[in-house]
Amino acid sequence: MELKLNRPICFFDLETTGIDVGKDRIVEIAIFKVYPNGNKESKTWLVNPTIPIPPQSTAVHGITNEKVANEPTFKELAPHVYNMIKDSDLAGFNSDRFDIPLLAEELLRAEVDFDMKNRVSVDVQTIFHKMEERTLSAAYKFYCGQTLENAHSAEADTMATYEILKAQLDRYPDLENDIKVLSEFTTRKKFVDFAGFIALDDKGQEIFTFGKHKGVAVESVLDKEPGYYGWIQNADFPLYTKKVLTAIKLRKLNTKL
Repeated sequence: MELKLNRPICFFDLETTGIDVGKDRIVEIAIFKVYPNGNKESKTWLVNPTIPIPPQSTAVHGITNEKVANEPTFKELAPHVYNMIKDSDLAGFNSDRFDIPLLAEELLRAEVDFDMKNRVSVDVQTIFHKMEERTLSAAYKFYCGQTLENAHSAEADTMATYEILKAQLDRYPDLENDIKVLSEFTTRKKFVDFAGFIALDDKGQEIFTFGKHKGVAVESVLDKEPGYYGWIQNADFPLYTKKVLTAIKLRKLNTKL
């Protein structure tokens, strides 16, 4: 089954120096873009992360410091990456919890103003876990009947994720072939930022999910304790979380004018 698209969608996968969204860096990125008319394009870049790649990470994806020493940095690649995804929805395997948050951090660090306001995301892993509870390699075997060669290669994982989603639509008739519907199905919780520090409550109001103000409306905290905003901005929070908090603060100021 081919995807029914109203706009392009980019399947992507990252190989990284580690799993800390705020601190780790991309060492490889693959993007597979599918257009509504059926056209497709694919790009894969090795990236110099500008920080050492730990041996335990190299053991997973096989990318060494020497392999990326002469590759471009993400800041150099950022315009090309953004140009490919700027008009697209996003999809990946565990992408809502890892790949999209880390990509957002890298783009913001490169001074590219990225957000998800006008796009949706589909996390193929969530469909898989809700239906079968397996891993990417097992998902590829289960849905596509094939063995995933070169697992933990960004390109192989990206193409496998694309094939799995199509096979999932074939297998589950109750899964609607609509990107927005699939996005809603794969959303675990309504977070405003990627890292999960700010979420939406049942009334659609932004609340903090951590610390002494856990469960309290963000606007209320900014009213009663203005210094909390400055503390977050100066602390070791993800850049996208700071961006979201600033947007809420500015929105609140504008409503007072």
